[in-house]
Amino acid sequence: MGKQKGPRPTDAELAILNVLWTRGASTVREVHEALAKSKTIGYTTILKLLQIMTEKGLVRRDERQRAHVYVARFAQEQTQRELVGDLLERAFGGSAAKLVMHALASKRTSDEELAQIRQLLAEFERGKR
Repeated sequence: MGKQKGPRPTDAELAILNVLWTRGASTVREVHEALAKSKTIGYTTILKLLQIMTEKGLVRRDERQRAHVYVARFAQEQTQRELVGDLLERAFGGSAAKLVMHALASKRTSDEELAQIRQLLAEFERGKR
């Protein structure tokens, strides 16, 4: 049996997931404080989004403490892989080459990132991936 596929998060839900992946288990207040540093978003909006995300199965809620604690249900890599796979099919007709070319052309790629990409390509060519 393979890994369970998660529901596709919205942009706002993905921002919350990024906080949970970075911080680990967090209360609504902690998620709000992390997101409020870069954007204007209300506490009640975060609370409502986390309730929706719990219903969708994107997060789990631990109700043992007075302040409920939320944790991402799926690993960051799994969610990213599913989002890229969906984008690959919908926008690039399944062509990994087109996706990579557009990704590289869309913003400056550091020398370190290019080295990592070359290493991944070498691993694919040797059949390690």
